[in-house]
Amino acid sequence: MAEVTEVTDVGDIADVIVVGFGAAGACAAIEAAEAGADVLVVDRFGGGGASAVSGGVVYAGGGTDQQREAGVDDSVDAMYEYLRLEVGDVVSAATLRRFCAESTGMIGWLQRHGVPFEGSLCPVKTSYPNNDHYLYYSGSEAAGGFCDAARPAARGHRVKGKGTSGAVLFARLAAAARQAGVRVRSQTTAHSLVVGDDGTVTGLVVTTLRGAPAWVRTAHRVLGRYSAKPGLYVPALRRFLQRGVVALERAHAREVRLTVRHGVVLSAGGFIADRAMVREHAPAYRGGLALGTAGDDGSGIRLGTGAGAATAELDRVSAWRFITPPSAFLGGVLVDAGGERIIDESRYGAAVGEAMIVRHGGCGWLLVDDAIVRQARREARRESQWFQWLQTLYLLRRGRVSAGTLPEVARLAGVDPDGLAETVWAYNAGGADPMGKPAAFVRPLRTPPYSLIDVSIKPNLGYPCPMLTLGGLVVDEESGQVRDEGGAPIGGLYAAGRTAVGICSRSYVSGLSLADCVFSGRRAGWHSARTLARDKNENMF
Repeated sequence: MAEVTEVTDVGDIADVIVVGFGAAGACAAIEAAEAGADVLVVDRFGGGGASAVSGGVVYAGGGTDQQREAGVDDSVDAMYEYLRLEVGDVVSAATLRRFCAESTGMIGWLQRHGVPFEGSLCPVKTSYPNNDHYLYYSGSEAAGGFCDAARPAARGHRVKGKGTSGAVLFARLAAAARQAGVRVRSQTTAHSLVVGDDGTVTGLVVTTLRGAPAWVRTAHRVLGRYSAKPGLYVPALRRFLQRGVVALERAHAREVRLTVRHGVVLSAGGFIADRAMVREHAPAYRGGLALGTAGDDGSGIRLGTGAGAATAELDRVSAWRFITPPSAFLGGVLVDAGGERIIDESRYGAAVGEAMIVRHGGCGWLLVDDAIVRQARREARRESQWFQWLQTLYLLRRGRVSAGTLPEVARLAGVDPDGLAETVWAYNAGGADPMGKPAAFVRPLRTPPYSLIDVSIKPNLGYPCPMLTLGGLVVDEESGQVRDEGGAPIGGLYAAGRTAVGICSRSYVSGLSLADCVFSGRRAGWHSARTLARDKNENMF
């Protein structure tokens, strides 16, 4: 690495520096800039990160305009009671309550900054709605146990845009940030924080391709773009493209020291792309699809720990095993190799994935009968996005074995016949479902032939299991300021999004991570600028 250079122009000095330009970083930058701070954002690639390749779902409730438009009755209390069951005590009750109370305003804030939403309610339970619907039940709100404890409501607010609409979310936030005067330096990688004698963060050491030949910057941009997509779906392609990215950076990047007057906000994503970190902290979570970009390599977390920051929840990983769409599959039963029922099939996909990995070795088969298969074939296409339709085709063809009797299909799949028979008897017996699945989703399995569909979590391009990390740096819940191992705040250092412990760091449902990115990003940005405002006021006297 080249020798660190001294700052030679004002472009290398800012009131607030944001590391990572995804949803959390963009929200932090907007808040800080609108509060009067001079904001500089650095990003290794061109911005977007995991947010841009996400589904663009923001979890919000309590009576948003979109909920009212769809006729959905919701309240802050109902949202709080449900999330309290989901997220546990990962944040204080006061913080969770504040998140719920501010969620309607959060959607309004996003809309004011150009992010479009719509109140078209999805009529079926699904993992992600098709392009006709932009409001849906994105978690386990209507599942057994949850709907008894808290009034269920559709709170998954999908950004309006075709396909997975995270790209629309980020594009609008990026435009709003630039309009607010935020300076964005892409193709710039943060390597270490500069810390003063008193422990306060005063700067950042980066390497940048700024000033490199035009062909280098173009090649780096193209490799980074295709590494994100389609590299997201083809890990081998991503690794190949990343080797080119690293080679360009090593040959052409120069090292620069950036100076910050008031605060650095770390919002560089999680660490799902760093296989060594995943093996260290969450070794059970293998065989999945890394949901994010190559930038989700734990670099933001390492920047913080290098300055003495504490971490928590690093063992928490969200692994998604969705069985919908098609919604007809909710009538089946999910069993392990012993034929034992795994979970209420109407639960959110991350709860299903966790149950399979933690208690059943990642193995699982969905038992359905002929009536369900026929319904699935009729309805799957119109309920699905293109990628969901391809997954359904895979499951109904290569992922399925069928036979005229339960013992026969069990033997074909390698499932214990006696255990399967006992499970089906209990499921078909009537009355309350043994796993608590709501009656609306229970379908007695009595129409042969029977099928066992392999939904096990393993490397599989036909039916991948997306995973993302949830833990990160410990932060003060009022300000987003990073805390050290002793619990004391580190001066001038903030964190947001999946670089920090937040609302979804214990348990995830669709939209909760992006909602936390907005919540925590705005918090960190505003408080870093508040420090600036306080200092300006003190200098007046």
